[in-house]
Amino acid sequence: MADSPAAQDSETRAADRPAQNFAWSNMFVHPDDDPRSEGGFDDERTILVQYLRDQRLTLELKCAGLDAEALARRAVPPSTLSLLGLVRHLAEVERGWFRRVMAGEDAPKIYGSDTDRDLDFNGAAADPDVVAEAWRNWRAEVEYAERLVAEAPDLGVKGRQRDGREISLRELLVHMIEEYARHNGHADLLRELIDGRVGQ
Repeated sequence: MADSPAAQDSETRAADRPAQNFAWSNMFVHPDDDPRSEGGFDDERTILVQYLRDQRLTLELKCAGLDAEALARRAVPPSTLSLLGLVRHLAEVERGWFRRVMAGEDAPKIYGSDTDRDLDFNGAAADPDVVAEAWRNWRAEVEYAERLVAEAPDLGVKGRQRDGREISLRELLVHMIEEYARHNGHADLLRELIDGRVGQ
């Protein structure tokens, strides 16, 4: 008995996907070379700073070894989600929270425009120059944020959001960990779609 059209379509889609790689083949780096921490921190500031650092490093690991075309590859229509879009988006997130909210700077958006609020994702083109610019921007914003946190007298210092509400540095760091964790989940799936690598 012949397979149904739905079953044949499912088999065709499965054949188009990269094979999943498990066990050691799914590791982006050997455990001895993994730049991320293994926890064990005592004080609150160190816990928050190090967990955020690990989330940032995870984003870099998920993007490692990919060319511009792979980084710009989108998930599934109509989504504009891509690894490159995530790098651009998180540069914008870092900039918004640490420069504008915590430091009170008048820092314009890097990618947003009046006509396209999602330019961080929509403009994530498969171009090596776009990729290089995205990493430069992201690293500059991370460096700024790390310096601001290191120089803050305590975690209770406040920033002011656009709607006038205050937010403490403590709450902001927790929010940033949550923001990265969410998007690193997206990055897991995007990377698996590209070359089958899963985990870590």
